[in-house]
Amino acid sequence: MNNIFSKEELKNYAYIILGSIVLALAVVGFFVPNQIITGGTAGLALLLHYITPLTIGTLVVIINLPLLIVGGKYLGKMFAIRTIITILLISLFIDIFAEFFQIKAFILDTTLAAIFGGIFIGLGLALVIKGNSSAGGSTILARIISSKTEIKPGQVILIIDSLIVLSSLMIFEDTAKVLWSVISIYVTTKVIDFILTGSLNKKVVYLVTNKIDELKKQIREELGPQGTIIKGDGLFEGENKNMILIVVEVSKLQQLRQMIRKVDPDGFLIITEATEMLGRGH
Repeated sequence: MNNIFSKEELKNYAYIILGSIVLALAVVGFFVPNQIITGGTAGLALLLHYITPLTIGTLVVIINLPLLIVGGKYLGKMFAIRTIITILLISLFIDIFAEFFQIKAFILDTTLAAIFGGIFIGLGLALVIKGNSSAGGSTILARIISSKTEIKPGQVILIIDSLIVLSSLMIFEDTAKVLWSVISIYVTTKVIDFILTGSLNKKVVYLVTNKIDELKKQIREELGPQGTIIKGDGLFEGENKNMILIVVEVSKLQQLRQMIRKVDPDGFLIITEATEMLGRGH
């Protein structure tokens, strides 16, 4: 009991409640009135809502209930409890906003609804994830399948979302709305990535050079003191290779290129994205 009411756990539930509200508002204010769908449980519930008399909230529970029963042992006790609470909250808020408050459409425009609906869904899901929970549906299946096979969770979710979108072709006559649903799902993934990993303006640079001493001195003086020198062997016997690994701000990349051209024209430079950074103030 102490664990459930700990400061960290209460913080998780604060994220879950806020995320559930945002998700419900996205469904009621953007997707339903414009007849577009999203991925996951909410998307499937929306599809079934158009062909059954059941409310969206009820359908969310019905879809997730068997998945939770099957996937309980794969989620872990606390994660499963949070997921159940999240699903119930999303379902409750959707029905309250749609049936009780009867919230009107935020915008009656397919393009804007797809974009801003995707933003709201992404924000809501990111908050739920920050609360160490999930919105059920494809997330549960992804965890089960990835634990039994070599298929990555992201691939499972992509397949499920694609099937949901393709299924909407049998319900919606307007193909454009189906395509806008795809755009909305893409926007959702980008918003989730942005919130969870941040917007980094840095690159990871691998510099293979025979002039380590000269370059490390200039890098310290002009770009910053943080970096790593990696020593290794080449493909030929007795061939030594040295590499400098550093993280550089995008604005300083050209300065680094000029430095290498001047000090070691034969230096080999590899630049990659820094998708996430932890530690040292990040």
